[in-house]
Amino acid sequence: MAITSVERFYKHWSISKPCIALALFCVFQWGCVPKNSSSWDEEKGLQGMISLSGAFALYPLVVLWSEEFKAIHPDVRFNISAGGAGKGIADALNGMVDIGLVSRDIHQQEYDQGAYVIHVAKDAVVGTMSSQNPNLSAIQQRGIKQEEFKRIFIDGDISKWNQIESSFSSDDLYVYVRSDAAGAAETWAAYLGKSQEDLKGVGIFGDPGIVQAIQKNPFAVGFSNINYVYDLKTRQQNPGIRVVPIDLNNDGVIGPEENFYNSIDSLTQAVAQGRFPSPPSRSLSFLLKGKPRDVVVTEFIKFVLTQESQSILLENGYIPLHEEWLITERAKLN
Repeated sequence: MAITSVERFYKHWSISKPCIALALFCVFQWGCVPKNSSSWDEEKGLQGMISLSGAFALYPLVVLWSEEFKAIHPDVRFNISAGGAGKGIADALNGMVDIGLVSRDIHQQEYDQGAYVIHVAKDAVVGTMSSQNPNLSAIQQRGIKQEEFKRIFIDGDISKWNQIESSFSSDDLYVYVRSDAAGAAETWAAYLGKSQEDLKGVGIFGDPGIVQAIQKNPFAVGFSNINYVYDLKTRQQNPGIRVVPIDLNNDGVIGPEENFYNSIDSLTQAVAQGRFPSPPSRSLSFLLKGKPRDVVVTEFIKFVLTQESQSILLENGYIPLHEEWLITERAKLN
């Protein structure tokens, strides 16, 4: 299966940011259209439209899946927009889209409104900093403890780099968080024992925006979905941004068992093996208002849960669901 759609997403964002930003704005404003009816035609097969909205984390993968599905069912159209997990959940529960793209846990009040969740993949959120930070080498050797992340993002009582470690520079420390209702922000906050509303810092819209802000500010920290931190072609971290390693055992040293950030492959392997904590690793899901009844929507979800569709996840920076988990998710469609 081709991986061109995901690669095009990143290429277009990096080359034509104003155009892409305008395009995404238009999709955010008008992309969530009322759902169309779908049907099966004896000659043409499946026909209809599937509308999806939500998490930036799932957006590139859903674009890829939709293109592969259309290659089999050319009369099925897709309307896909990225606006954050919160928007996707609201759109699905309000009947504006067929499927909400979700990258966080579902709240009880959302279940009470009819949320029906089908897990489709796994990924992770990582802390980020600029590759130009003068403390980078020391931090890569030392790491940042969970409690220190909490003091930075929740308590707000670390405002200079040397408040983390006296040997670090005395430069101001800038904190970037998400301004949109985002699964990445909710997941990162959950890792720190809180919710997105508790995060302190300058709000930036979307994963692309927060990555660009980090790249431009040598003294900033933030967090992002791993697919926006790593280059899917080189498998290495993107220019200008680096992962902040977590000191998992709090010993002040990033040992071999904690050092899995050099490539997206080593990181996704650590997530799959449970060596990277959850959160900030998490499930990625489709959310519908009630059990799917539309034939085209149901067939698309079945397609996503096939071994063939799952087999392209690792090369695209995601972690596939194991077979037992896939069986559980497929049963939700019966």
